[in-house]
Amino acid sequence: MKIDFVGKRYFFMALSAVLIIVSIISFFTKGFNLGLEFIGGSEIVVKASKDMTVADVRQKISSLGQEFTNARILEVHALGQETDKTFSIVVAPKDEKGQLRVYTADEKAEISKKIENLLNAKVASFNEISGDAANEIKNLTWKAIVFTLLGILVYVALRFKFSFGVGAILALIHDVIITMGFYSIFGIEMNIAAIAALLTLVGYSVNDTIIVFDRIREFGKKFRGKDIATVVNDSINSVLIRTINTSLTTFFVVLMLMLFSTGGIKSFAFGMTIGVVVGTYSSIFIASPIVIKWTKSI
Repeated sequence: MKIDFVGKRYFFMALSAVLIIVSIISFFTKGFNLGLEFIGGSEIVVKASKDMTVADVRQKISSLGQEFTNARILEVHALGQETDKTFSIVVAPKDEKGQLRVYTADEKAEISKKIENLLNAKVASFNEISGDAANEIKNLTWKAIVFTLLGILVYVALRFKFSFGVGAILALIHDVIITMGFYSIFGIEMNIAAIAALLTLVGYSVNDTIIVFDRIREFGKKFRGKDIATVVNDSINSVLIRTINTSLTTFFVVLMLMLFSTGGIKSFAFGMTIGVVVGTYSSIFIASPIVIKWTKSI
């Protein structure tokens, strides 16, 4: 195939810049639908009748206290669940000092009983994470992402050239920001499963990028003295069919997971579905063209 990817690189870089700007704006305006792991508090999962709505649940449980009036209530959809509905009720109980606290065993039993009576429903689970645990999870999550990117930069720089490492890292940061932007824009829960999706995306995307880089190095030695832009363009074209086939097979699997799963798996599948598309795009249109800016020869 003879598609001029390099010649259109400025258009695609501009497109990526727009997507990144929109994502960052969404970060600061809309924010994220953070999961219990990152905000702390209590999540009560309730199975109610199929006629129940989120508004009905909120109206009925408001009498239990201020934290239930301000609760985050979501309907959780599950494949094949036609006889009843599942609701996630996330509350943030505070102590007299206004600090986040967890319910005692007796309080949990009492609250579960009251909710079951009010909603004529069944409490399926009652999960809690303290504020300290939530902060620790957030800190460890960011460390995991940063150390992963640094490790990839060192690996790619040692295996190829430093400019290749820079191109790979910029493409990965591009992928992570845009995928997180989709989480923010569509209000998909950002939980541990979503972070797992981002880290999996990083591994998937860099694998795709390294295949292109390897072909660039191979063609650079084979056609020594040839213009670097031509070498990069020929390299991308030579692996294009392989990249598309790999991406499509992965995309269809995670798309089915996203459509027919629920809970944490849905958050993971959403990130991977978006990430496979963005990661493939960045390997072709972002990572390799960036290398041209710093590389005169292979």
